Amino acid sequence: MSEKIATREAYGQTLAELAATDKNLVVLDADLSKSTKTCDFAKVCPERFIDVGIAEQNMITVSAGLATLGKHVFCSSFAIFAVGRAFEQIRNSIAYPQLPVTIAATHAGLTVGEDGATHQAIEDVAIMRAVPNMTVIVPADAEETRQAVRQLAEYPHPAYLRLGRLAVEQILPADYQFQIGKGTVLRDGKDAVIFACGLMLGKALQAAEQLAAEGINTAVVNMPTIKPLDSELVCRMAKQCGAAVTVEEHSIIGGLGSAVAETLTENCPIPLLRVGVNDQFGQSGKPDELLTEYGLTVENIAAKVKEAINRK
Repeated sequence: MSEKIATREAYGQTLAELAATDKNLVVLDADLSKSTKTCDFAKVCPERFIDVGIAEQNMITVSAGLATLGKHVFCSSFAIFAVGRAFEQIRNSIAYPQLPVTIAATHAGLTVGEDGATHQAIEDVAIMRAVPNMTVIVPADAEETRQAVRQLAEYPHPAYLRLGRLAVEQILPADYQFQIGKGTVLRDGKDAVIFACGLMLGKALQAAEQLAAEGINTAVVNMPTIKPLDSELVCRMAKQCGAAVTVEEHSIIGGLGSAVAETLTENCPIPLLRVGVNDQFGQSGKPDELLTEYGLTVENIAAKVKEAINRK
């Protein structure tokens, strides 16, 4: 079993590594650097770290100003604050002028756990997807996060990077290569395909193993970039398998499930079922118990695959 590392931990570690080689890299935080792990960067490069305090809107506008000066900017807070409190500034100061700022939001999804519904951002991907010019990335594990951060440090567009609180196992293979805007087939199949992102990718792979034992040949595709979606891959796998399931730690409205559904409806219609939070708020509880409560389980994914196949 691999060591468990939270994607936020990998984010902080990678920023600290980049500090020595990227002299234009600037990191901002809104009084949560120990939790978002931007403190790792602050320790090695305090002169290019700015803690704006509990002022998320100001953090975004300062980030925008720095980006106009040629800086490579990452700014961080919890997802519920980064998106919820600073939406107007993200829209008008970063996305509208197309500035290269990455909003790296941590503590997203139900697995924030005991902090409860007020802190469990389950609509953040939907909000960021709807903003013109915004790239949206949801890494599955530490290594994918590291690769995404390194690419985003040189990315000339606005981006939203969704990170988690919970430590997760290394899911992707050692030779995995992340590329913005591209998905990857991790397991081939012909009966159905599962599109997954974030920590739910591991459960999707487990569900495919369980289904294989029952004679159901299920493909699994990692879709870390929700926008722009790899529509070509989605359609290719849809034509190959004829039934699909999406899996995400997010509302089924507006996230990966919606993005895949839009692509399939317009280009290659097949039966599609979505596994995610069903238009509900979260609640306080242990992360694993919450995933079970909201149906984000291996068993439910497998059941949805069977249902999708039956709809062919």
